[in-house]
Amino acid sequence: MTYEQMLEKVRYEGAYPTPERAEEAVRLVIAGLGRQLTGDERVELAARLPFEAARVLTAQIPDTEPLTGWAFVNGLAARTGASLATTRWDTGAVFSAVAVLAGPDLLDRILRQLPSGHALLFGRAELTPAA
Repeated sequence: MTYEQMLEKVRYEGAYPTPERAEEAVRLVIAGLGRQLTGDERVELAARLPFEAARVLTAQIPDTEPLTGWAFVNGLAARTGASLATTRWDTGAVFSAVAVLAGPDLLDRILRQLPSGHALLFGRAELTPAA
């Protein structure tokens, strides 16, 4: 998938009026994800993303402790001044494209690395093991 195709997918998923608005969401959310991921999953995801998105991902220094899904959205909203609802929408639209590019196996590994709440952001049910 090219960067332009990724932007078009995000524009469609997010119902954004312009490619520029989709790109704004992509840059914000991919940068946030870059602050969460480490190790092989980070490297593999960067290799599967279009170059422009991979550059945004890898330019970020990972946080010492990854955020829960809620804290991730809250942090992005605080950075931009956008509402939580808008930021949650942006995150879901971008993560839908990231999930396609990552593929199911890598996405499973990414979700195992991240704290709770991220699966829902990627459009997946978050199941917990039975006690």
